[in-house]
Amino acid sequence: MTQIHNLGFPRIGKKRELKFAIEAYWAGKITQDELIEKGREIRAQNWKLQAQAGVELLPVGDFAWYDHVLNTSLLLGAVPERHRNHNEEINLDTLFRIGRGKAPTGCACAASEMTKWFNTNYHYIVPELEQDQTFTLSWSELFEQVEEAQALGHQVKPVLVGPVTYLHLSKCAKEPFEKLALLERILPVYQQALSKLADLGVEWVQIDEPVLALEVSDDYRAALKKSFELLSGRGVKLLLATYFDSVSDYLADISEYQVDGVHFDCVAGQYDIAQLHETLRPEQVLSLGVVNGRNIWRADLQALYQSILDVAIKRKGKLWLAPSCSLLHTPVDLEQETKLDSELRSWLAFATQKGQELALLKQALVTQDEQLLEEYCAPVKARLTSSRVNNQAVQQRVAALTERDGQRNSEFAKRIEAQQASLSLPLLPTTTIGSFPQTKAIRAARRDFKAGNLSFEQYQAQMEAEIRYAVEEQEALDLDVLVHGEAERNDMVEYFGELLEGFAFTQFGWVQSYGSRCVKPPVIWGDVFRQKPMTVAWTKYAQSLSEKKMKGMLTGPVTILFWSFVRDDLDKPSIANQIALALRDEVVDLQNAGIDIIQIDEPAFREGMPLKAGQWQSYLDWAAYAFRVSACGVEDKTQIHTHMCYAEFNDIIAAIADMDADVITIETSRSNMELLAAFEHFDYPNDIGPGVYDIHSPNVPDVDWMKALIHKAAQKIPVQRLWVNPDCGLKTRAWEETRQALANMVSATKELRNELG
Repeated sequence: MTQIHNLGFPRIGKKRELKFAIEAYWAGKITQDELIEKGREIRAQNWKLQAQAGVELLPVGDFAWYDHVLNTSLLLGAVPERHRNHNEEINLDTLFRIGRGKAPTGCACAASEMTKWFNTNYHYIVPELEQDQTFTLSWSELFEQVEEAQALGHQVKPVLVGPVTYLHLSKCAKEPFEKLALLERILPVYQQALSKLADLGVEWVQIDEPVLALEVSDDYRAALKKSFELLSGRGVKLLLATYFDSVSDYLADISEYQVDGVHFDCVAGQYDIAQLHETLRPEQVLSLGVVNGRNIWRADLQALYQSILDVAIKRKGKLWLAPSCSLLHTPVDLEQETKLDSELRSWLAFATQKGQELALLKQALVTQDEQLLEEYCAPVKARLTSSRVNNQAVQQRVAALTERDGQRNSEFAKRIEAQQASLSLPLLPTTTIGSFPQTKAIRAARRDFKAGNLSFEQYQAQMEAEIRYAVEEQEALDLDVLVHGEAERNDMVEYFGELLEGFAFTQFGWVQSYGSRCVKPPVIWGDVFRQKPMTVAWTKYAQSLSEKKMKGMLTGPVTILFWSFVRDDLDKPSIANQIALALRDEVVDLQNAGIDIIQIDEPAFREGMPLKAGQWQSYLDWAAYAFRVSACGVEDKTQIHTHMCYAEFNDIIAAIADMDADVITIETSRSNMELLAAFEHFDYPNDIGPGVYDIHSPNVPDVDWMKALIHKAAQKIPVQRLWVNPDCGLKTRAWEETRQALANMVSATKELRNELG
């Protein structure tokens, strides 16, 4: 009989219980035992929600205190030397030291590098491996959680990041070497793990190898085949899980793998399901990921029924149904969203509801009764003709865009002369990325204002007081270019979505971004446009408090697009241009209000790229154009900045240049300026601010550390074109550590001006 399974479930809890527990532990407010108990409660709730929704084979190992790739490193004993305990024991604090550079016990040290998980907004901790790396089975949590779920009566499917994907995602900690050379050392540990799971009575184990969604080399193809040869026969059945894109180019390889089943992402892959059926042997399980694991729109189950029915009849019990990928990327439960209007709510499905969709689809397939799906699919069909979703004026404005709308008035060489004359900034100008600490008082004021407990006048007065404080702090630190601190902003995307038309918002639609950091993506349900200025009043007020230059802060069109849940039938380039036009109007209004420096953040620019290189250029062309449309309505003397973080720049350096921002600030400190290697072989023409300290760690960097990083940057980029700034915004940090870190950054810069001037 067809079986429903899941590749992974949101680990944060229905109301972010895990986030709050972890942060309480970091702050010393709860014990480690209390944290562990909270994790146990959340896992039990997650399994219960899935089982009640109709999921029959539940994932175990998808839960993580910080990151599932980091969990894999601990399972394999791959702990960087600086993070090891004196007794070599691996424990929860080891995990937190690797992830954030600090834990309640043990010394503080540099956190491991963090980057995007394929083309998602989830960040994983990059494994650090050495040429003589050894691996040992070292972290028992996976096995303990299997027993935990079994004790609750669940049928479980442990989930492991596959060995080839793990090696692909890792970095060489010291001298470069061929990472695949470690495969022979890592596979015996995977074998031990599988044997131990078999001893626990596990029947199926899911091996995630999303590396197959990339364009992999022959060496990696051979490594994948070899790994499954050596992992099979360990007393468990193996389900290879692929996702995030099509693996059609490797179907011949997959047909030869020694696995008992294969999962295909039929949302991103858009496969011919009959071809998948023919690829696998009759005794193998074919798992179809048919509901979208990365978006929240209700599935058209009738269309899925028609596409699956023939194969379901042929494969009988060897067909499984699942989400396209782990539901890590979706909110937990739509039932909590009591404030959404009923029509919009009827269009949505969160993680829990996706299990219910699969259960209903299975029932229809088993009974061969499509009528079971009609009532559920009625809102999906009604949405297609809803008058709410179309705005002809917005669509016509986008249609009228030309290439000229994406061009500045002059080339950078001429613009920078006008900007230098207007701004009068020193060598190595110092600034921040935009946000300052979001204190309890700030969050309380926003909450009370939204609840109607503060009048607008009271709220405005409190926000202006916070802005004044941030400006005074920056002046005391002697930063060169100031920001207003973004006290009024809950999130860099949500804030703008609330002020633009075409967006809706959830109460509890949180998803994990990294560690304990969660975001609540807006929902783009219709055409996007701006009715009135969004940031001008706050920024203008901040500028009135200082004679130094104040930087206007906006989130870019590509980031707003990719960090929202976009209606699944919308054309992404068109929506990006709609957002870009709304931002263009805001940029012009800021300039006209006397703001000479405007930053348009694009941290999602790299993650939006297709996984396959052959599809990159088309994406990069429209993404860079959307950015330029947002930025190119201003005069030469107005300086446009952009910010990017946690992305590999080698692949997109030409596109970054094509964005034509006057200044780009990028994350480089966790990688010890390694990311600047992209600028060695590409003559990037504009100014650059490589981040000199990691804001995601509570550690305060010293002056010499930052000076060394700036010296490294100056070896690749002329010092006259360098800015000095942190890696990212400071909203998650406390004022005390922020003040100390920025003071050190300014001191380091002043010393370097004397040395390099």
